[in-house]
Amino acid sequence: MAKAILVAAPSSGSGKTLVTLGLLRAFRNSGLRVASAKVGPDYIDPRFHEAATGCPCYNLDPWAMSAGQINALTHDLAAESDLVIIEGVMGLFDGPRGAKGSTADLSALLGLPILFTLDCRHQAQSAAALVHGFATYRSDVHLAGVILNRIASERHEHLLREALGSRVIAALRNDDELAMPSRHLGLVQAQEMAGLESFIEAAARRVHHPDLLARILDLAAPLHTESGPALLKPLAQSIAVARDEAFSFAYPHLLDGWRNQGASLSFFSPLADEAPDPAALSVFLPGGYPELYAAKLSANATFLDGLRGHPGLIYGECGGYMVLGESLTDAEGITHPMAGLLPVVTSFASRKLHLGYRRLTPLSPAPWIAPLNAHEFHYSTLVSQSAAEPLFDAADATGERLAPMGLRRGRVMGSYAHVICEAL
Repeated sequence: MAKAILVAAPSSGSGKTLVTLGLLRAFRNSGLRVASAKVGPDYIDPRFHEAATGCPCYNLDPWAMSAGQINALTHDLAAESDLVIIEGVMGLFDGPRGAKGSTADLSALLGLPILFTLDCRHQAQSAAALVHGFATYRSDVHLAGVILNRIASERHEHLLREALGSRVIAALRNDDELAMPSRHLGLVQAQEMAGLESFIEAAARRVHHPDLLARILDLAAPLHTESGPALLKPLAQSIAVARDEAFSFAYPHLLDGWRNQGASLSFFSPLADEAPDPAALSVFLPGGYPELYAAKLSANATFLDGLRGHPGLIYGECGGYMVLGESLTDAEGITHPMAGLLPVVTSFASRKLHLGYRRLTPLSPAPWIAPLNAHEFHYSTLVSQSAAEPLFDAADATGERLAPMGLRRGRVMGSYAHVICEAL
């Protein structure tokens, strides 16, 4: 039976991603079969996890997913691993207003202990009060140990260890060379990062102390899992999926789930001017960073003509939705024609953050019939849209009704929402 542990922190920016990457690679280098997961709707961190482990990283979302769905995913992760390390999201107790969805909620659901990663750059003895508060805030959450991160000196470490006592299981010095680059939507994608392998190995060396790895294994809890329901029905029994730096936001749990339900997947690169397989019954354009490659995508006639002429269902999410539209204006204000399959014009010239969970009710006909849980996260704005059928009725995480999301025109449809799973 695989064991598992959660890496959490008091807030975003505490260094839990770097600690997680280091532990994943250090355990892998020690000979353990290690897998990973990420709490919440995140496309960036999981790709770094996969680079560290060589295995798929699943998203586990206590807001969107039922207990059965989460158990099914952890069952799949545990099947081929000795240890599963799960990276939390934001601060330990942070989540949607009035609903479950935090790292603490996942810890309580799965009965997993927490490695608490504490950014110590601007505090010393006061850290003890902070840790005490987090450790006692909820009785169903267990802080198994504290990792002191970004320690400035030996004296700094001594002060912290003296204040926190036996809770401390590791003290990691600050290393500016291990800072992770970022852009407007978060971290630069793993496949774009020069020297990624060297970076991960350096992170592993930072945490690779045999006593630390042994202690984490002792603290980890057995992962009791069972198979469960599929999270989302496939678009069709054969699906052509766009995959490259512009279209990289596809959840592995959905793609694997479609395969497990008998769907065959083929992949194509719009940036390499490849067309979707014309024999596929459907095309999926996931989100990503099309705004960074808008000029190239606009000039790739093989891709665009193949998309326009495809006879099957075509579905786009967020960035994919924008590419299905008439045009996309980049951050420099340059407008680039897109596929023109949906009457939508989008722009990055005037950025505005749209963020939050979404409950979607498909409007017939749509790719799915059942209600869906989804997430929206983008900075582009909808400049205009012409008459077309709305795709989803929408509400936010609290149930407050929103304007309908997405459009459908014939066999082509899409929206800004990233679908996570069926709402069970």
